[in-house]
Amino acid sequence: MKAKINNTYILLKVGDITEEDTEAIVNAANSTLMGGGGVDGAIHSKGGPAILEECKKIRQTQYPDGLPTGEAVITTGGKLKAKYVIHTVGPICGGKFSEEHRRLLYNSYYNSLKVAKEKGIKTVSFPSISTGAYRCPVYESALTAMRAVIDFIKNENYITQVRFVLFTEDVYSQYAEALKELLNGT
Repeated sequence: MKAKINNTYILLKVGDITEEDTEAIVNAANSTLMGGGGVDGAIHSKGGPAILEECKKIRQTQYPDGLPTGEAVITTGGKLKAKYVIHTVGPICGGKFSEEHRRLLYNSYYNSLKVAKEKGIKTVSFPSISTGAYRCPVYESALTAMRAVIDFIKNENYITQVRFVLFTEDVYSQYAEALKELLNGT
């Protein structure tokens, strides 16, 4: 699925985010920035040690207690096709989705795009943040993700392409439905 808002294309696809060739991919990281499971583990594994080395420096200099939920930082892409990895920490929902979860998840997407703009990056790929091990409901998370991206596009009009690279057809269909709902409401 593809949509255009201002000068920005939003694309949804099923795939492997570590294979994306956008300038940056977003990592659904944990606060330690030291790698983990799911998307985080895959990015660190495929991108190689350079990503972890930069994450260690960020922890030593900027975030000694860990990256706060909703914030974002950037590192090299290492051996990935993407030149950069933007690391963000989504909320842990445990199957529920409160206003606080929504706010923090919105910030994860919005702040990732802010970091991209600050670095001069115009193309970004996102996974479905917090819907795996952190168990945020997919449809509500998709609505929140789309709102954050659309708000950023309307406020900043800088990024030229935002991809959502989703791991399964089911997650893709929920993101597509969320995007349709928001486009019909705008």
